[in-house]
Amino acid sequence: MNELNLETSPYLLQHANNPVHWKAWNEKTLALAKKENKLILISIGYSACHWCHVMEHESFENEEVATTMNAHFINIKIDREERPDIDAVYMKAVQIMTGRGGWPMNVVALPDGRPIWGGTYFRKNEWINSLEKLQEIYIQNPETILDYAEKLHEGLQSISIIPKTETTTDFTFEILEKLIEKWQKSFDWDFGGMARAPKFMMPTNYEFLLRYGHQTNDKKLLEFVDLTLTKMAFGGLFDTVDGGFSRYSVDIKWHVPHFEKMLYDNGQMVSLYANAYKLTKNKLYKEVIEKTLDFVEKEWLTPEGSFYSAIDADSLNHENHLEEGAFYVWTKKELQVILKEDFELFSEVFNVNEFGFWEHENYVLIQNQSLEQIAKQQNIAIETLEQKKKSWEQKLYLEREKRSKPRLDDKCLTSWNAIMLKGFVDAYKALNDEKYLKIALQNANFIIEKLCNVDGNLFRTYKNGKATINGYLEDYVHVMEAFISLYEVTFDEHWLHKTKDLAHHCLDYFYDEKEQFFRFTSRQDSDLITPHFEVEDNVIPAANSVMANVLFKLSIYFENSYFEKISQQMLQHIIPTIDYPSAFSNWLNLLLNFSEQQKEIAICGEKAIEFGTKINQYYFPNAIIAGGKNVSKLPFLENRFVENETLLYLCQNRTCQKPTDNLEEILIELKINHKFL
Repeated sequence: MNELNLETSPYLLQHANNPVHWKAWNEKTLALAKKENKLILISIGYSACHWCHVMEHESFENEEVATTMNAHFINIKIDREERPDIDAVYMKAVQIMTGRGGWPMNVVALPDGRPIWGGTYFRKNEWINSLEKLQEIYIQNPETILDYAEKLHEGLQSISIIPKTETTTDFTFEILEKLIEKWQKSFDWDFGGMARAPKFMMPTNYEFLLRYGHQTNDKKLLEFVDLTLTKMAFGGLFDTVDGGFSRYSVDIKWHVPHFEKMLYDNGQMVSLYANAYKLTKNKLYKEVIEKTLDFVEKEWLTPEGSFYSAIDADSLNHENHLEEGAFYVWTKKELQVILKEDFELFSEVFNVNEFGFWEHENYVLIQNQSLEQIAKQQNIAIETLEQKKKSWEQKLYLEREKRSKPRLDDKCLTSWNAIMLKGFVDAYKALNDEKYLKIALQNANFIIEKLCNVDGNLFRTYKNGKATINGYLEDYVHVMEAFISLYEVTFDEHWLHKTKDLAHHCLDYFYDEKEQFFRFTSRQDSDLITPHFEVEDNVIPAANSVMANVLFKLSIYFENSYFEKISQQMLQHIIPTIDYPSAFSNWLNLLLNFSEQQKEIAICGEKAIEFGTKINQYYFPNAIIAGGKNVSKLPFLENRFVENETLLYLCQNRTCQKPTDNLEEILIELKINHKFL
């Protein structure tokens, strides 16, 4: 065994028996590289990564490769999910060097950590030849490597700096109008999403487009969001048999996924479908929410109330070999045996034909028509077809459970848990199922009790009863966002006060006064070769954009002008830099918060929870809600409580209307035209 057998990460443990002398990233390992003046080989991946497994099998399990690596390099294996800070810095370097990135990511660096060479997946011979050539240059012509390292390091530092603007931008509708006009040119009007492959779900994009379309009555935009959500829900990317979304599809029609399932994707997708359901009451959206949360509860929820991280893309096939997607796909022969006389109708629904064919006689189940359309074509009752679909899925589920399951990544990550927590809260708002709130509260208490130390610091990861690694900005912001969402449904001010404490911690340890943004890594941690400021929204929204949105909400709840100033300042710096709106959609959501249409609702009195629950079932993305049954010291609620009454206060940009005890009046007022003035 190498030193990785001492780690808890499932990904690192997968490499513990490699002949490569892997080490973990720590002070001792980095000091050894300097002491021996050896190049560092940094290999980064994650447990559900298909090509990471391929490279491990081809190279890292190979004695010849191990001999080369062990002779000349200090070899460090990193789980990118445990150490997103290291991953982000070296990913930038690889993108500068090669023009693209991905995982597995492999970088060679000087003993001081500055990168000199890198890439993603390498075949065995190419890998050995590259490493031997690098070592030869390092010994015979080190000044060449040192010069390149210095230039690359300067480049890395320059892209870590966020451009500042001294001019003030008015947060107007015109800004958004121009960006949307540009963005629409990339829309796929056949299958939804962006017109390219591979196709990532990017839930933050559709959260913004849904809100913008709703507030501006842009029916064309709402149609596009509906098209995208419908096509994603039709299967392939979405596991119609047992719920849950894969990470992305390799094709343009959301059909064949990269089969791994990630907690962060599924948490965000539940939130997105919950918000869309509140607006549309679309039965398909409800089905997606319920199936996905059933899957999460069954496969990822632990007895302690935490959530596991991921399920692998690969599983054992009929020949007992690891194969991507083996657990999920079906042959026509298998389906005919299982479904018998229903096979032909099943084939119409799930395209056991050219449209649904993948490869090697395998089909990935996908709809391309609604059940209503199919029922009409087949001249059967929609209720009958709906019942048959449920029955088919149950039969396939029972059959699939006999197969070898993909591997589970059983570590718990704080930010991903918080994202899933918020998904359960958003589902509770939309569907009013008490079970969802119970699971959310259980997880929130787990975060407080197991992932937070006595000083209020969050940890990053938890496994085998032990929390490790100091939390990153990503962890803090998603926990804060989740706790605010919990407050919105419980009116328990404990969650708001905990959020405020975490915000102050971020200002103390992450905020960079000079850059006027938050660093990804705490000042309590050792510096990497360059600081990382996460500002672009990706498959997970940028830590800084979430932070800015959280500060905006806290500024209202606590009437804190400093929080508002920081949030506004960050947005001011970002707006002029936006070229591709899809990479800044959560910032654009914040811009909507600063618009004239932003509203606040206060509910004070015995029926506060009851009224709040009803309001939360509607889609009011431009409204912040607060309330309580008793007198409150929360600044936003102070002096609003009247004995023996439940009063609702509707405010717009901190100016409130006369209070009312009539919930219907408030609902009507909130439902009026959201068009910007």
